[in-house]
Amino acid sequence: MLTLAEAARLPVASVEAETHRLAAHAAEVPAAMLVPATFEEEFYRRANLPEQLSRLLSPVNPARLDEDLLDTLATQAQTLVRTSSLLDDAVQLLYRALGNAGLNLGEVHLRRPGEREAETALVVPPGTAALHALKRLWARDWTFDALLARLDGAGSIGLEARPTLVLAGPPGVPDAARAAALGVGAALVGPLGLVGLP
Repeated sequence: MLTLAEAARLPVASVEAETHRLAAHAAEVPAAMLVPATFEEEFYRRANLPEQLSRLLSPVNPARLDEDLLDTLATQAQTLVRTSSLLDDAVQLLYRALGNAGLNLGEVHLRRPGEREAETALVVPPGTAALHALKRLWARDWTFDALLARLDGAGSIGLEARPTLVLAGPPGVPDAARAAALGVGAALVGPLGLVGLP
């Protein structure tokens, strides 16, 4: 788990450009942290999800796509991701990071850098609601639309793990004045401050 300052020292390819932009304006950002892609990778590997998802989605033929089948399997894939367990060490690592970042009490939202769709949680220590929101966010990669986009774009259902931002407060709304003041194309502002520069 990384603070924005720690994440800003890593290459854009591993933390995404928005993370660097937020870190550059850290004084305006409420409590925040970045869950690195490696945490998601470890979850998939330890839960044997690549093999299970591959087996589940093996009937999908990109050349002759049955959308009804894909829709049914997407629902099952999302359930599989949401109901798979993280190892206790990983859970404790997340809880400690939430506490250290001041994100283990109150409303938080989680989203992928560069994207606007978020999962929200009302967190009390140790942070179970945030953990569930994280898994719901990861499960979004297995929706019908996400699978269809990967099949259309890459011809396969495979994906790479990506980092996740955890920010205090509710998701922000576009603020054109703040975007103009910062010299960026878009800025998301919530009641606690700047929460997005997608």
